[in-house]
Amino acid sequence: MERRTARLTLLIDPRKKAMFEQLCAREDVTPSQKVRQFIRDYVQQQLGDDWMDDAEAALRTKEGDD
Repeated sequence: MERRTARLTLLIDPRKKAMFEQLCAREDVTPSQKVRQFIRDYVQQQLGDDWMDDAEAALRTKEGDD
């Protein structure tokens, strides 16, 4: 489970946005929840199940640089 959040802003065609919101409502999820699910699935597909360990290490290194 994610502990922190970061904002992701994107531009999308208004018609696609409207349809996406309707489809999310059918599943009783928010568009944000669905986008987070898409991103989790994509990252895991590309990097494998242990991707979060690598991400945590990279984040700790970045925080140490600040």
